[in-house]
Amino acid sequence: MHSFSLGRPMPAASRRSVLRGIGGAAVLGAGIPLLSACGGSGTAADPKTVSLGSNASDAVPKKAFAEIYAAFTKQSGLTVDVNTKDHNTFQEQINSYLQGTPDDVFNWFAGYRMQFFAAKGLASPIDDVWQKIGGNFPEAMKALSKGEDGKYYFVPISTSLWGVFYRKSVFKKYGYEVPTTWDQLVALCKQMKKDGLVPFAFGDKDAWPALGTFDQINFRTNGYDFHVELMAGKASWTDAKVRTAFDHWAEILPYHQEGAVGRTWQDAAQTLISKKAGMYLFGSFVAQQFTNKADLDDLDFFPFPEINSAYGQDTVEAPTDGFMLSKAPKNKAGALKLLEFLGTPEAEQIYLKSDPSLVAASNKADTSSYTALQKKAYATIAGAKHLTQFMDRDSRPDFTSTVMQPALQKFIRDPKGVDSLLTSIERQKKTIFASA
Repeated sequence: MHSFSLGRPMPAASRRSVLRGIGGAAVLGAGIPLLSACGGSGTAADPKTVSLGSNASDAVPKKAFAEIYAAFTKQSGLTVDVNTKDHNTFQEQINSYLQGTPDDVFNWFAGYRMQFFAAKGLASPIDDVWQKIGGNFPEAMKALSKGEDGKYYFVPISTSLWGVFYRKSVFKKYGYEVPTTWDQLVALCKQMKKDGLVPFAFGDKDAWPALGTFDQINFRTNGYDFHVELMAGKASWTDAKVRTAFDHWAEILPYHQEGAVGRTWQDAAQTLISKKAGMYLFGSFVAQQFTNKADLDDLDFFPFPEINSAYGQDTVEAPTDGFMLSKAPKNKAGALKLLEFLGTPEAEQIYLKSDPSLVAASNKADTSSYTALQKKAYATIAGAKHLTQFMDRDSRPDFTSTVMQPALQKFIRDPKGVDSLLTSIERQKKTIFASA
């Protein structure tokens, strides 16, 4: 039960070819006050203190990580000085932050996003840590934690899953069946609308949730390999296959909650909690919003339905989160001790006890306390032929933030203008991916 494959990551060659050209990537968050390390230089240089830059601004993960750091302090005698920033602000300003005076350790994401900063020399390799923690992880997790140079730069702690979430009681009340094909999904949307429900809760104020919707529709329509090529800048956004994916999205867009661009994902989740919406295409961390146990026990999900029978439901989006070591940590010895602790099953179990929306990255973590939702997520990830990380992790950060996020919001507002939109995306993609 404990060993599972995370599918194959983007082939090393395609990742390398993209990474060669990112040295001069646009600085994200330009013109915004930069994230800065917590404490003054005296505090950061204290051998008994490890500074940590955190994007865990939501209440549930913030509390879960605080409990991990407390356990580490008890074990090591070292204090973790946590510098928490709003999750989206952290992502937008990460490039500038890492080029400045970052904290010793920082939260980040596996795969391409980690490789991006490792290749720019903005993170330190941690092979010594992996010599000690390597036995705690399956091979696929090890692959996700390596830079293009073959060195380790990342310690994974948890993975989430993207699927279509729903309330079991709502489906039971109306007699809905879980759809496994596109036609069944469209029919269900129509029925939900007749029944007075919002078929799909939707909030894209922060601009990244829509990326997940595109991912699902694209790899269901065109398959994993094409999706990976598109994310790597190799396939064209004006390819007829991409237009077909957007045509599918346009078909179900009228069944999405109106005014999405002005609504946060948390507010969209409240629509599912209050049973005003029938479904919500989102990550499993949506469970963090279900603070009432009865509501949480009523939450379930299904993989996004099949669109093209050639690909079925063989790809699952399962973003993996963890930690990295900055380029010049002030307390390197302490930071390495912290990373070693974060790579233990003990640390994962502390986290998952407080946050039942995710599953462990380690195949040594005890899963006996998993909720039914966690067990199902774990099994779905284990059964996937391919795993993706999420568009803003599987492609260049500058491309997804400056091009794709505003483009998809434009599509949501005006789905009829898709042809000119795709032409614009392709033109900007060529410029960005060609930059040194």
